[in-house]
Amino acid sequence: MSDGAHWDRRYARLGPAPAEAVGLPDVFAAHADAFPTTGFALDVACGQGRAALWLAQRGMTVQGLDVSAVAIEHATAAARRRGVADRCTFEVADLDGGLPSGPPADVIVCHLFRDARLDRALIARLAPGGLLAIAALSEVGAAPGRFRVRAGALGDAFAELQVVAAGEGSGTAWLVGRRRGSY
Repeated sequence: MSDGAHWDRRYARLGPAPAEAVGLPDVFAAHADAFPTTGFALDVACGQGRAALWLAQRGMTVQGLDVSAVAIEHATAAARRRGVADRCTFEVADLDGGLPSGPPADVIVCHLFRDARLDRALIARLAPGGLLAIAALSEVGAAPGRFRVRAGALGDAFAELQVVAAGEGSGTAWLVGRRRGSY
């Protein structure tokens, strides 16, 4: 079964996200003040658009990408309900083929998805001073697994960014970092 079909089935079972399901993922919430309120944001593996909608409500123009057409339908409908459809676009994208081209991003959010082949593309896509918020399943505090990163992997992969905050534990690794340069 393809990734898209797998996630389509999962999101179809879940149904649309509840109206209150908008905001930064918990691992980034304590650093919400580091996120800009204007500019362009990219939400990679956006699911039903929780972070994308939050960024749009704050004033950003946002593009969300996900492999699931069902999740994209849910995110698009949620943007209309919240009155931010004019600032949000959601597209089906199979990231196995790489990060689609697009404008430099002032913010990139990538929550609980990690493909090391995309690391360089994520950094390259950040505008100078742009912020990357990435979280992945981790071996720290959990058993090793196919989709879990080893201890220190995010810090190593994104070492050229200025780290705003980072952490590992309870099976999750996360990093908020800023691309050097003026913002």
